[in-house]
Amino acid sequence: MSHRRIERGPTASSAVMFGEELRFYRELAGYTQEELGKLLHCDRTVVTRCEGGKRRMQPETVEDADRLFSTGGSLKRMWDRVDWNAEIEHPDWFQNHADMEAEAVAIRVFQCSVVHGLLQCPEYVRAVFEASDAAGNPALIEDRTTARLGRQKRFLDPEGPLLVVVLDESAIRTVFGGARVMRRQMEHLLMVAERPNILIQVAPFANRRTIIDKSMVFLEMPDGQHWVYSESLDRGHPSDLPAIVSGHQRSYDRLRGEALSTDDSLALITEALEGFRDDEERARRGRLAQEQLQRRQRRGLHRGGPRIPHPRRRPGA
Repeated sequence: MSHRRIERGPTASSAVMFGEELRFYRELAGYTQEELGKLLHCDRTVVTRCEGGKRRMQPETVEDADRLFSTGGSLKRMWDRVDWNAEIEHPDWFQNHADMEAEAVAIRVFQCSVVHGLLQCPEYVRAVFEASDAAGNPALIEDRTTARLGRQKRFLDPEGPLLVVVLDESAIRTVFGGARVMRRQMEHLLMVAERPNILIQVAPFANRRTIIDKSMVFLEMPDGQHWVYSESLDRGHPSDLPAIVSGHQRSYDRLRGEALSTDDSLALITEALEGFRDDEERARRGRLAQEQLQRRQRRGLHRGGPRIPHPRRRPGA
């Protein structure tokens, strides 16, 4: 059995790569999953899920496996590079898309109403989830925030896959979390746009001829296959049917042609940033004025409050 080369890097599918490596060494040694589980003092199902990239193996168990297989620590080194936070499960209807996204060599996006998840800063991510069905469940919000930020890592890598995002102007105008969060999000867009593999354009409200009423994602896979993905209220809709993919691709290409250039798009994002910065400053001054008013009112109540009579002492008492 020949050892196939695995390309290493901090991707959302790195747990799957670790599992494949574990399975390779197990099969090379001639062990079944049950036999390996006994040798590592764990259940067979633990080995099965670890090999499938569905479970995080304990670091001590990984070190035991390295010694058992005489791998010189290669399993532990790969385990150390896995972004385990990225492996938090997404909703079932989204999980398949997240898995494909983690392998895609290029992604092209049209996004309306909200900045696309791969371009969101942490504060904005939390604000979006706080406005969703996760509101009122801090643990769920934190889990989903961690998962979304984990998906971004391979695209923020210096040699990450191509990511082309066309944002409808509504995505940079719709406010989540207030002016401070939106200012931070606009700053984040300008920062990630400097990366050579990330291209951001804005489709403005004015002079639009092509109208697309829902977001869509195009994925180019390592085997050359192309998929298109969109969402309705509570489910995802992936398709690799050539007629569907090419039809949506034509609409996307027309819309991208009508969108602002990258330079003009970044100028519009900068304009939005300045607007949110002004809104944030006005809100700050408003809070300060309100606090000063409340302090004056409290002082006025203290000075003008009712007098409380005190008994007078009689002379000679």
